[in-house]
Amino acid sequence: MKTYLFVYLGSAFVALVITPVIIWLARQLSIIDVPGARHVHTKPISHIGGVAIFLSMLCLTVPVLFLSNVIGDAFRDILPKLIVLLFAAGFMFFVGLIDDIKIKGLRARIKFLAQMAAAIAVCAVGIRIESVAVADWLTLNFGWFSWPITLLWIIGITNAVNFSDGLDGLAAGISAVACGVIAVFAIYSGQVVMAVLMLALLGSLTGFLFFNFNPAKIFMGDCGSLFLGFTIASSSVLCSTKSHALVGLALPVLALGIPIFDTLFSMLRRFLERRSMSAPDRRHFHHRLIDLGLHQRHVVITIYVVTLLAAGMGMFMMVTRNISSLIVFFCILLLLLLVFRVVGSVRLQEIIAGLQKKYAISHQVQEEIKGFEDAELHFRRAKTFKQWWQAVSTAGDRIGFLSISMPVTNRDGTLRTLTWRHGGQTPDSDNDELLKVDVPVRDRRTGQGLNLRIEVCSNGSLESAGRRVALFTRLMDEHDIVSLPGNKSKRLSDQKGWHTTKPLNSDI
Repeated sequence: MKTYLFVYLGSAFVALVITPVIIWLARQLSIIDVPGARHVHTKPISHIGGVAIFLSMLCLTVPVLFLSNVIGDAFRDILPKLIVLLFAAGFMFFVGLIDDIKIKGLRARIKFLAQMAAAIAVCAVGIRIESVAVADWLTLNFGWFSWPITLLWIIGITNAVNFSDGLDGLAAGISAVACGVIAVFAIYSGQVVMAVLMLALLGSLTGFLFFNFNPAKIFMGDCGSLFLGFTIASSSVLCSTKSHALVGLALPVLALGIPIFDTLFSMLRRFLERRSMSAPDRRHFHHRLIDLGLHQRHVVITIYVVTLLAAGMGMFMMVTRNISSLIVFFCILLLLLLVFRVVGSVRLQEIIAGLQKKYAISHQVQEEIKGFEDAELHFRRAKTFKQWWQAVSTAGDRIGFLSISMPVTNRDGTLRTLTWRHGGQTPDSDNDELLKVDVPVRDRRTGQGLNLRIEVCSNGSLESAGRRVALFTRLMDEHDIVSLPGNKSKRLSDQKGWHTTKPLNSDI
């Protein structure tokens, strides 16, 4: 127990000493986070606080390897796994540090690939969720499926902690609770290595929070959040590997319940809104609490309380058995979902409406593409200008235009306007939903520009109208008048000094 206390207090002390140095160094090097649309803070603040967390943990973890007691022996027994875990976590720290230092940051794809590589390295040395004992009479053995489950777990928890770093002290406080919960379970189940790792991380977070709590003097940045998330996720897997009990994974889920659910709901929102999964979002759980009128400090404290209650109630799983543990777990999850429902982060009706809208748009896009492909066949068969105009009319009908018109010059020099109307109807020019677009088309003889005007009704969706216009302009790009085979013959005859006795199109 003295070793546990020394590790916790030592890492907290080192963090208290190192963090001010990191703040000063970041200001000297101008490594600061400038406020923007996605940020809550209003003044530039250093965002490489993860350096203090990383160094504080290592300063107290590495010396334990050289202790000549039970804890030191336990460290040396799993030294290969421990080395890979710490190196992979360190790799994630340096990836985050590069992202924090770079002006534009790293692309989301690069960070994801880095997370995948680190998670694969951990899995390769045997740190995997191979089995979970749901009850005394039921143990789930995953076999080869343990690889994707573990990768999903590690990457998911890493990103959940990363996304929760939106307010002063929020990610650090939630991670501290998770570390404390895992440390208690590790001590309870006799896993001294995990207990030391989590206590070292808990101590570094405790010291860091003195400078990170509102009003923050420093942020942990991606170097801190990625390191924290990866270390907690990998340690919980190693913890569950030793005990095989469901509680080894359930407790971290409950302690990180808010960032996990917040990440899932954010991904769902982006999916329904047809945005990138890495797109900016100001509808996170803590943003919703701020919108309700709470001050930033009160929001963080509220999330701390909810996290502590969820983790505290989850502790009952250590003394319950079999189905009772599952009941406790799912009841706490339902309470967390209720909290999200109360603050307005998730609404079932909005989700259903969003899914219906996304399905309708997807179906509409498929119909528009089908019409485009059908019209393209007519363009490919067109050999003369008359056939080309018929293909244009067919495209207007298939894509869903109201009318198409194009002024042309006859061979005798007179002007005329070619017109196609859907169903022979005259479009209502006073209709507010009517979109008119002029598409430039090259004349087949002179090469000069002609204006092909299209009119399309938006039908309540300017996006759909714009998409149909885009498909039509693609047809014009790929099948313009000049590319007709007849025009090539005419140009060839002009070059040889002879003319065809019959015009390519007797009408024009």
